[in-house]
Amino acid sequence: MKDDLQRYLQAARDAVLWKLDGLSEYDVRRPLTPTGTNLLGLVKHLTAVEVGYFGDTFDRPFPEPVPWASMDAEPNSDLWATADETRDYIVGLYRQACTHADATIEARELDSTGRVVWWPPERQVITLHRVLVHMIAETHRHAGHADIVREQIDGAVGMRRDNDNMAPGDEEWWQAHYRRVEEAARKAGG
Repeated sequence: MKDDLQRYLQAARDAVLWKLDGLSEYDVRRPLTPTGTNLLGLVKHLTAVEVGYFGDTFDRPFPEPVPWASMDAEPNSDLWATADETRDYIVGLYRQACTHADATIEARELDSTGRVVWWPPERQVITLHRVLVHMIAETHRHAGHADIVREQIDGAVGMRRDNDNMAPGDEEWWQAHYRRVEEAARKAGG
């Protein structure tokens, strides 16, 4: 069971990272929603989350400083990259955080407990199993955000480079589909 959970987590991690492939520095950083959602910021956020849930929670501190993961960090500093924070730095730190998380998963049993100090006291004690389920949901949620942001940038969609998991259709088919969806929305909206 642990292998299955870890495989689903890794699939989400991979999906998030490939969304950055082939894009300029501007495109991986630019905000594409009113709340500032951007691709590199999602990776930065997931770095903090991996470090927190698989490191701090199970008394396995991450060996590198992650300034945006501290409790006194500026709000939302984990959701965007400054001009001085390189893509290589953030992606490299994310990969290190995932490796560290994988070591925690390997070292602990699914029923091993840890403490999530930033959660309400009555919910702080948590099992590795629950953390894995939480992280699968968290990472896939952000992979979905990344998918939408990437589609806005250059039209690239899907979960994996080798299998986009989309309905078959060329550009003309997708344009017709879009028009059909828009027409249904207008009719329903009156």
